[in-house]
Amino acid sequence: MRSLVVAAGPGTAINLYTHCGIYEVRVQDTYFVADKPRDDGLGNPPLGWGNPYQAGSITVAGSEAVFRDENGHTVTFHAKAGATAFLKTCS
Repeated sequence: MRSLVVAAGPGTAINLYTHCGIYEVRVQDTYFVADKPRDDGLGNPPLGWGNPYQAGSITVAGSEAVFRDENGHTVTFHAKAGATAFLKTCS
C-alpha cells in the first residue's frame, strides 16, 4: 500500500509497494489513492504482480498519477486532498 518516489518527472522509476494489494502511493509529499484498488481478495497483490514490490514507472500530471510496468499493468491514482499519511497500513 505504500510507495515513495523522491522526484516526479515523466516516467519516474518506482518500486510500487504491492504486498497487501495496490491501494495507495506517495509521490514526494502527495498521497494518491488508486481509482480501482487491486488485490487477490485475500490481501495480496493480484496474480501476475510482484510481491512485495512491482518495478515500473509513475507519471504525475496535476492530481493524477499513473503507474505502468513492462508487464502491461497500469494503475491510475488520484491525489487525496489534505492527506498526511496512508489510509491503510500493511502488516
